[in-house]
Amino acid sequence: MTDVLGWRALFGVVAPSTNTVVQPDMERMRPDGVTNHVSRIWVEDPYALTNEDFIAGTTAIAQNTLDAVRSVMTCKPDYLVLGMSAVTFYGGVDGARAWKAQVQEVAGVGASTGAESVAAALHAYGAKSVSFVSPYYPVANAEVRRFLEESDFAVKRDVPLQCRRWTDIAKVTPDRLDAVIDHLDGDDVDAIVQVGTNLSMVDIAARHEARLGKPVIAINTATYWHALRSFGIKDRISGMGRLLAEF
Repeated sequence: MTDVLGWRALFGVVAPSTNTVVQPDMERMRPDGVTNHVSRIWVEDPYALTNEDFIAGTTAIAQNTLDAVRSVMTCKPDYLVLGMSAVTFYGGVDGARAWKAQVQEVAGVGASTGAESVAAALHAYGAKSVSFVSPYYPVANAEVRRFLEESDFAVKRDVPLQCRRWTDIAKVTPDRLDAVIDHLDGDDVDAIVQVGTNLSMVDIAARHEARLGKPVIAINTATYWHALRSFGIKDRISGMGRLLAEF
C-alpha cells in the first residue's frame, strides 16, 4: 500500500516558522506523485543589528530544528528537504556533514541540506569560480565562503544584504536583487549563487541565467532538485532554470 497522493514519495520539508518562501517555492517544484509536508522550526523574529545578533538568531534555529524533524516524521515521510540554509554552511565541509548526520540520525531517513545542494548543483554545471548573495550578515557570509572554498570553488565576490528581521528577507524586491546580480557577475565568475531560503529568487535566478548564459542558482531550487535526484526521481521540470530542466 502506498500513499494515495504521494505514491512516489512523501517529502518532509523543514523550514523556520518565520519563513514564507520555502513552502510556495517547493510546492511549485513538486512533480506528480510527490507530496510535501511542511514542519516549522519555531523561532522568534527579532531585530538583528550586529554579527553577534545574527549568529544568535541562527543558533536558535539550529537548536529547534530537531524538534521540527521529530514532528514531521510522524507522517512517515520518505525523505527530508531542509529549508533553512545558514546553519548548514557553518563549520565548513566537516560542519555541514556533521549537521546533516545529526538530522538523519533523528529522522531515520535521508535529507538534503542547502549547503550540500548548492555544491552539488555547482559541480553539475562544472563551475569553478562563483560569487554569491545572501540576506545574512558578514559573519555568516564568511561561513558560506569557507564552505564553498573547501568544496573547491573560488569565491570572487559576495554580498550580505544584512536583513534586520527574518521576515524582512521575503520583502527584498526583485529590483534590488537584479542590481546585486549585476554586481556579482563578471568574466571571472562561472556561476552566481543565492543563499538564504526566505529570499525569493527562483524566478529571478532563472531569468538572469537565461540572460547571462551562465548558472544562476537559487538555493531553494538547488535543495529541492537535490532531494528529487537523491531519492531517484529524475523528472525534468521546466520554467525554473536549467538545473531542474536539464540535470
